[in-house]
Amino acid sequence: MTYQNTMKQLSEITTKFTESVIREMTRISSARGGINLAQGFPDFDPPRIIREAAIDAIHQGWNQYAVTYGEADLREAIARKAFQYNQIECDPHTEVTVTCGATEAMIATLKALVNPGDEIIIFEPFYENYGPDAILSGAKPRYVTLKAPDWSYDSKELTAAFNRKTKAIIINTPNNPTGKVFSRKELEEISRLCIKWDAMAVTDEIYEHILYDQETHISMASLDDMAERTVTINSLSKTYSVTGWRVGWAIAGPDITSRIRKVHDFLTVGAPTPFQKAGVCALKMPEAYYASLQERYNTARNRICAVLKTVGFNVDVPKGAYYIMAHTGVLMDRYQDMGAKGLCLKLLDITGIATVPGTAFYHSPVMGHDQVRFCFAKNEQTIEAVCRRLERLIA
Repeated sequence: MTYQNTMKQLSEITTKFTESVIREMTRISSARGGINLAQGFPDFDPPRIIREAAIDAIHQGWNQYAVTYGEADLREAIARKAFQYNQIECDPHTEVTVTCGATEAMIATLKALVNPGDEIIIFEPFYENYGPDAILSGAKPRYVTLKAPDWSYDSKELTAAFNRKTKAIIINTPNNPTGKVFSRKELEEISRLCIKWDAMAVTDEIYEHILYDQETHISMASLDDMAERTVTINSLSKTYSVTGWRVGWAIAGPDITSRIRKVHDFLTVGAPTPFQKAGVCALKMPEAYYASLQERYNTARNRICAVLKTVGFNVDVPKGAYYIMAHTGVLMDRYQDMGAKGLCLKLLDITGIATVPGTAFYHSPVMGHDQVRFCFAKNEQTIEAVCRRLERLIA
């Protein structure tokens, strides 16, 4: 297909970021019949009771448009759980917006907050959507580096990132891709800077129940003076193993919520109605469910970390979420001319395992070249198959 040279110039903003490397590696893995540890989704089913709730909703006729900002019973369930687990008090009628996953909640939030010339602070390594989201919303991203082995940030670097143009800071805790869980001390330091510079905190908390080693999840909105200054983003996807359902939400004060709802309405209209109804069931799961979820992932984490160390990776054991950001160690010495993506493709060739190059999680291509992200949200059989395949690297 050819086009006339008279075609008007296409969007310049789309030249400022690349396609998703995570989704690209998933496509390559599928084409090669690999085991996909690139994209963050489980290979096991959600609890039967949740699946049956979705099926029941379809049979009961919940198949048309929902209220654009979310069915009332789901918003009420979100508000109850936010109060009980996160210590966030919110009005389900004026402070909760149901979206098509946390992904849409983030871009809708930034579009609702940002004016031209604003800046958004992003910790890196970051979930790869954050940079493009900031750019698409019209903001300039400013990056603060989390440094191994504990993925801590430098307070001086963080302080220097804030200025009169700062509109918001994005905080992902537990963090993808590092597994870092932000401490109360760190969140309090960030909150003081937000208050000083009149900035918002936008928190992505979708891994809030996936924690290890006695770590606890703290929501920024629960801290003093931060409730009205925070947008809390979450979803059903990770906690309930339903990444394909696309049901997320944003909790914020009424003024911000009204803006998020307007943006959301014209982005997607609404999240899938039957899955919203099933979400009410999911948010009522007993405490035993969350304990069993942590136990499952803790076992997988320990098994994968042990094998990665054996075959030559340097591993910083994650404290939350279900990813390992491994340092390539001797493997990069062996394949140093390939670069990060080339190394991941070589790993796929040798082991049949798809991973994500660390460069995908940094704004500069010179960063993360010696890091690879593994997702371990897999069943026991897949984990054992991965371990056997990784052992090919020894040879």
